[in-house]
Amino acid sequence: MISLLRGRSHDEDASAEALAVARVDRRTKSLTKRLGAGEVAVIDHLDIDRVSAEALVACRPAAVLNAAASISGRYPNMGPEILLAADIPLIDDLGADVMTLTEGSRVRVEENQVYAADGTLVAEGTRQTDELVATAMEEARAGLSVQLEAFAANTMDYMRRERELLLDGVGVPEVTTAFEGRQVLIVVRGYSYKEDLAMLRPYVREYRPLLVGVDGGADAILDEGLRPDMIVGDMDSVSDKALTSGAEIVVHAYRDGTAPGLNRVQDLGVEHVVFPATGTSEDIAMLLADEKGASLIVAVGTHETLVEFLDKGRAGMASTFLTRLRVGGKLIDAKGVSRLYRHRISNWQVSVLILAGVSALVAALAATSAGQTFLGLLLARFDDLWSWFGDLFTGLF
Repeated sequence: MISLLRGRSHDEDASAEALAVARVDRRTKSLTKRLGAGEVAVIDHLDIDRVSAEALVACRPAAVLNAAASISGRYPNMGPEILLAADIPLIDDLGADVMTLTEGSRVRVEENQVYAADGTLVAEGTRQTDELVATAMEEARAGLSVQLEAFAANTMDYMRRERELLLDGVGVPEVTTAFEGRQVLIVVRGYSYKEDLAMLRPYVREYRPLLVGVDGGADAILDEGLRPDMIVGDMDSVSDKALTSGAEIVVHAYRDGTAPGLNRVQDLGVEHVVFPATGTSEDIAMLLADEKGASLIVAVGTHETLVEFLDKGRAGMASTFLTRLRVGGKLIDAKGVSRLYRHRISNWQVSVLILAGVSALVAALAATSAGQTFLGLLLARFDDLWSWFGDLFTGLF
């Protein structure tokens, strides 16, 4: 357990009770796979996005130490607000020195300073507060026009480079999964993906769509007790369990054919195809499903607004905008469906429902000779019980 201490000597503070295990990784989504409750997350994440912050909160760390600026001012990212709302200390802009901490080492955090177990000062930054975050967010909103211009430029650049793929489907690989005429559910590990996927279970049971997981979205499908038919992505954030689940694997690679997780897939000995293209893996999944003849594409956890595109943290998110134009009327965005509809049944409605069920059961029993006999015996037992109660109170008074 880590404590944020004030007014004590360094020797005192370095006691075992004040130290916590540090988990160090430049990639936040990789770090959250091994970050435990009460440990310290050490990351290098410019503009902490909402999905990353929610993943960190789920791990319940003692503190988050960020080498970069959690809010750079480019756009109003929501991550810092989420961390502070969960009462998780966020020490910001610590610089490269904090990344020199070794995995599993023990550290102490005092206000905006990070100390090693021997009391050596490792780094010093800014401890974020609600007031500081609110001010930074206001300034970031004022700068959105600059980001909009950059986004438009990136969109045109992507259009020039990938027009053959977008317009004619050139470069889409051959796959064994039969999409023709089928509905497809694409799961991306984005905003509210767990809640929305759970809400769509009746849809999955009734229509049995093809299930396509985008990287870690495949694990979300498995967590729901389902099995993905296809996994699309660069394979850097999907589990071995998902990769070996029997799903068809489509590795999203750069234009030169390289991909972060390609060697990993090859080492597992899993059959796969490579899809070289710029843009994001969720774009590739949509384009592939559309090109192969899917009748409907239902998307969970994908990105659709300007702030969400920027929150993804890459200029290539402009590709998602064009991909949505390409897929057109086939696409139904199910993100947020868990907030759109929730069951709201009051106690009196439940009581009426139970009463109606009991009434129907009695009517059904009364319609048969066997049921009439059973009801007669039941009423006789009730009469005996009523008489017993009457005799009991008569004896008392």
